[in-house]
Amino acid sequence: MGNTEEPVMGNTEEPVLGPPMSFSSIMSVPVTFYRTIGEDIYSHRSTNPWRSLLLKIYLYAGFINFNLLVMGEFVYLYKSMQSYETIKAAIAVAPCIGFSLVADFKQGAMVIHKETLIKLLDELEEMHPNTHAKQRAYKLADSQKTMNRVMNIFTSLCLMYTTTFSFYPAIKATIKYNFLGYDTFDRNFGFLIWFPYNTSSSNLVYWLTYWDIAHGAYLAGVAFLCADLLLIVVITQLCMHFDYMAMRLETHPCEPGRDEENLDFLASIIRYHNKCLVLCEDVNNLFNFSLLLNFLTASMQICFIAFQVTESTLEVILIYCIFLLTSMVQVFLVCYYGDELISASLRVGDAAYNQKWFQCNKTYCKMLKVLIMRSQKPASIRPPTFPPISLVTYMKVISMAYQFFALLRTTYSSD
Repeated sequence: MGNTEEPVMGNTEEPVLGPPMSFSSIMSVPVTFYRTIGEDIYSHRSTNPWRSLLLKIYLYAGFINFNLLVMGEFVYLYKSMQSYETIKAAIAVAPCIGFSLVADFKQGAMVIHKETLIKLLDELEEMHPNTHAKQRAYKLADSQKTMNRVMNIFTSLCLMYTTTFSFYPAIKATIKYNFLGYDTFDRNFGFLIWFPYNTSSSNLVYWLTYWDIAHGAYLAGVAFLCADLLLIVVITQLCMHFDYMAMRLETHPCEPGRDEENLDFLASIIRYHNKCLVLCEDVNNLFNFSLLLNFLTASMQICFIAFQVTESTLEVILIYCIFLLTSMVQVFLVCYYGDELISASLRVGDAAYNQKWFQCNKTYCKMLKVLIMRSQKPASIRPPTFPPISLVTYMKVISMAYQFFALLRTTYSSD
């Protein structure tokens, strides 16, 4: 159902500054960041095949390199677990492996379900209110304002985490060597990775390896970040449409004697509602397995990071605090937007009941009853085998993380 079928409410005489907000501008943040790693969401619209090919080569080369680094992290984890003296290093590398695996699965979902993603975004763009009057009726500015704040905070945290882990060792070594009079330049890395060669054999080998790791960390950060930014954009749009439906239903006058108009209005709302529910299922098809891995690893990841914070030096604590905050905010955002989607879809049924349906004929009431019944099973995001994601899910993840943390602290201190 397109926007042309929906009547517009609001004062159309207000002065307008600038063009209406386009769907592409709403999508600009995840699209821009994805392109920095070679992923072009709108490659099917590209008129330059060579540019698309180069971006694809860059993307696949980057992920091959990244997964080689992840294999190095697994080897480091295995070697560290062979001795009690190095078990702390194994705990330190574990959350980075969890983060990397989630980033891998999120990108894998993008590749496998690319057609679903394109269909979803194209249909949301078609439904997007494209005039100032429609955007006021949909309260687009309010939705966009909240979404921008959330995206800015989460983006800053993700980039701060990857940047700190990547560049802190080099900055620290440079200050010590050039300004504090140390005799040697410490050739360390921010991530604990096993390499089959001596990474400090020469300056060239060290810096090539260093920038290789930095690029892998940035790629993982962007893949991890942008999948969630896409989820935030899509759910914000769907919530906006559900809220608009609820407003239209609740304010519909249901005037007696205008049965045909009332039936046409309700039929258009039912089609609109059905389309939004179908799009919600596309969201689940696109994100369900990556979200499953996300929630399976979240508790352990938060647990291991919290353990590092309580058992390390001050500088390590500061670095891991950023990591801990990023992980907790990421899980919270997914749960928050899952909760918002449930609430917004339930409001449609409440609004349908609150209108003056008793003034309409029996056919209208029967159709309205079907709409209310359909809205009783709310739209939601659901990883396989998990209940619908909501703020209750977040409390369970944090509770489980604390239980793992308490067990780990008790085991480590007793030994």
